[in-house]
Amino acid sequence: MTTFDDRESAFENKYAHDQEMQFKATARRNKLLGLWAADLMGMNDEDAATYAKEVVKADFEEAGDEDVYRKVAGDLGGRADETTIRTRMVELLAQAKAQIMAEE
Repeated sequence: MTTFDDRESAFENKYAHDQEMQFKATARRNKLLGLWAADLMGMNDEDAATYAKEVVKADFEEAGDEDVYRKVAGDLGGRADETTIRTRMVELLAQAKAQIMAEE
């Protein structure tokens, strides 16, 4: 292998690792968002865990965060406005990334 091949391989490995970390962070963010929304809806722990899984699954409907936002916003109704939900999504993504980094 040449130095170029080594560098190319290293960049490919880093890209794959970064993508995996982003996927994990997004999934964890969605779980945390589901738990937060469940708390606003007054769910017990068991129902909250089930609901959080539903929020994680909602992310597989389409690319991006809109599917998750629609799920949570629809379920919350008037309990939280758009700005509150989207702000919480940003905050929880940062929290999820920090948790994952701490685990590595």
